[in-house]
Amino acid sequence: MPKIQIIDVTNRDGDQTARVVLSKLQKTVINWMLDQMGVYQSEMGFPISPHEKRYINANIELTTDCNGQGPLIKHLQLSGWCRALASDVEQALQNTNLQHLNVSISTSEQMLRWKFRGKFSRADIIKMTVDAVTAAREGGAITVGVNAEDASRTDLDFLVEFAAAGREAGADRFRYCDTLGHDDPETIASRVRVVAREVGIPVEMHCHNDLGLAVANSCAGAVAVCEEGVDAYINTTINGIGERAGNADLVSCILALKFSSRWGDLGLLDERIDLSKAWRICNYTADAFGVPIPINQPGVGGNAFAHESGIHADGALKDRHNYELYDYEMLGRGEKIEIPTGRLILTGKHGGVAGLEYVYAQMDLGFRDEEHKRETLRLCQYANLHNQAPLTPEELWLIYHYPAQVREILTYVP
Repeated sequence: MPKIQIIDVTNRDGDQTARVVLSKLQKTVINWMLDQMGVYQSEMGFPISPHEKRYINANIELTTDCNGQGPLIKHLQLSGWCRALASDVEQALQNTNLQHLNVSISTSEQMLRWKFRGKFSRADIIKMTVDAVTAAREGGAITVGVNAEDASRTDLDFLVEFAAAGREAGADRFRYCDTLGHDDPETIASRVRVVAREVGIPVEMHCHNDLGLAVANSCAGAVAVCEEGVDAYINTTINGIGERAGNADLVSCILALKFSSRWGDLGLLDERIDLSKAWRICNYTADAFGVPIPINQPGVGGNAFAHESGIHADGALKDRHNYELYDYEMLGRGEKIEIPTGRLILTGKHGGVAGLEYVYAQMDLGFRDEEHKRETLRLCQYANLHNQAPLTPEELWLIYHYPAQVREILTYVP
């Protein structure tokens, strides 16, 4: 039975959002949390960018039994995004140890005429993509996806030709990019059905939210692909962060596939998804981006389970399912959050040994020796500067257990 798997692109598409930025340490923690949540793959960044090199390679190390600690990231695949240029792919594989790549190029007539200024024909677009896939395969990539940017405004016959050429060259997936959020659930489902049926290639939905339809389009398209007998993938970002109006929200897509009236009965979503990790990852990412979760955000918003009107409060108190479609405990909610109002000891850029020992003692962690203590202090100081924010328990834990990898993550110089 075909399945729908999640490929989260917070650390690539989300991170390229205007006015916001993630540190490399925060991106690493997000990868770790995505792994705990059972997400299939994280598109973690741009392997051709010099400042991404150390972060990418250190994260790949964290998928191995490094430092005798065992892998931090146990199941999550780590992938990178490249332009569909063989030279870019070769450089990416030279820079990093990534084994999963997506190569992307614009395919619509609008982009060919007004972005590329008529320099490339459709035949050129296909040749460039085939050459990029070939370079990835010859360079040792395990999986390669071909991305059609602005697919929703691309002639469908050409889209089929593009996907077929990619598959013949060795691509594993075809990414249908609704780059401007132009599609609706009906059009996207009908279009990706044709690609899945005629090419027989797994299809990846990459939808933007310019019309507020990213979640609906992603799910409708993925279900349609599965109904044609091939696997589907949905690109998400945590809290829907992304360019312009954002991308398809991770938690909203999961909720729709699990609880909506028809899709919920199909059982297509990857069983490894652990929705109980939603509250933690959404709040960590909101703090990392400095973008609060909207009060009406599905599942994790402040009002998602709030009832004030008399009729609703009465109904919810009698039986929660009168006014709650799913249980808040399923999303990792329900525990009270304690906020200290007295003395608070932190460690950061000005921290010292006494404060460091106190902070880690609260986490039931002691130091192996003096060298471990001094190294941890040094990394905490730099990590605080790196994030420009107080360190979270997750970041402190990562520094303590994986200092060699954190040192690489905090280094931007190639």
